[in-house]
Parts: sequence; structure tokens; C-alpha cells
Amino acid sequence: MAEATNIGGMMAGAGDNTMQDKYLTFLLNKESYAIPIQYILEIVGIQKITVVPDMTNYIKGVINLRGQVIPVVDVRLRFGMTGKDYDERTCIMITKIGEVSIGLIVDMVEEVRDISPDKIGASPKIATAQSAEFIQGIARIGDEVVIVLDVSKLLYANDLAAATKTANA
Repeated sequence: MAEATNIGGMMAGAGDNTMQDKYLTFLLNKESYAIPIQYILEIVGIQKITVVPDMTNYIKGVINLRGQVIPVVDVRLRFGMTGKDYDERTCIMITKIGEVSIGLIVDMVEEVRDISPDKIGASPKIATAQSAEFIQGIARIGDEVVIVLDVSKLLYANDLAAATKTANA
């Protein structure tokens, strides 16, 4: 039987069709972003981050979450935005990328939303090659625009390897 995780009152398990077309939305610099909910293990408040020397600037370090060491990425810095002081609304979304758990620091988590594939258009042509790599598409929901991310491409392969090595040390 698939292991299940309670996310926002919904039970998410491997191969669970109830998760199809569901996205967790969050804010960065007052803009809405979304990640498919099946990648989200849990959401925790900001906590003490242990800095690991010689990491890429957007990999802030690691946290100890119930005995598991998890590397954390400041998504603002990953996207080339100006950093900001963390506050009571800052969250860490614990995601699973392949076999690795990674924490994504965001300004604020919004909600779980249904976004059907027909609402997601292609990435804008004006995106740089680097940003186009992790943008899955742009969703139009009413008057709102939500940037849908491909969470598996948020880290470069060498950064993912470094984060994995750090978490397993």
C-alpha cells in the first residue's frame, strides 16, 4: 500500500487520482506560483537553518525535520529576485525530487487549487533559457495569472547532487 501524507486535509498517496490537476499555490514577491501537489510532502514554518559552507547562494543550508536532514532552497534567490527577511508568513514547502527531500522557502503558501491542463499555456517566449527550464507553463484562472513550475528542474543537476550529499552526510 502506498504511503500517504496529509496535506491540507487531503490524503495524498502514490497513484492517487484525487491529486490530478491539483496544485499548491504560493507567493514570491507578490506573484502567484504553483507546484503540482503530488510533489509536496508537507509545509512547515520557517525554522533554524544550518548554513553549509561552499553551497550555491540559493541553497541556504539544511534543517533538521524530526531527525531528517533536509537541504533548503530560497526560491526567491533561485529566481534571481532580491532576498527578503523571513517572517511569520514565510514557509518551507518540503518536496520530493526523485529520491531527495528538498525544502523550498517561499514568502507565503496560498492554497490548493484545481488547475486543469487546458488552463495552462506555454511558457512565455520572453523567458530566459534558464528560467524557461523550470517554468512548466502559465495558468489563467479568471483574471489571475499563475506561473506553474516544474519542481524537478528547480535545482541544477550538480546542485541537486551537492544537496543530496549534504543531506546524507
